[in-house]
Amino acid sequence: MEVHFTPEQEAQLAQLATTLGADAERLVKDAALRLLEGDARFGAVPPGSVVAEMRALRARLKPDPEGWTTRDYVHHGRR
Repeated sequence: MEVHFTPEQEAQLAQLATTLGADAERLVKDAALRLLEGDARFGAVPPGSVVAEMRALRARLKPDPEGWTTRDYVHHGRR
């Protein structure tokens, strides 16, 4: 499998890899493997954060009968 990056992206990856003491190819491979393994650090939300509270609220609520989303309710009357 090949992954293509722009020259700017390759330069950023090379700089990051140098900073971390690794080569860019290994850095990208490790990141991809962590995504495949479902590493909890990717997308983890700290408990008590606004995002965590919103997710908990969405889990408890039933779908709106009119099809409104949470964003619709937040912005209602602001337009």
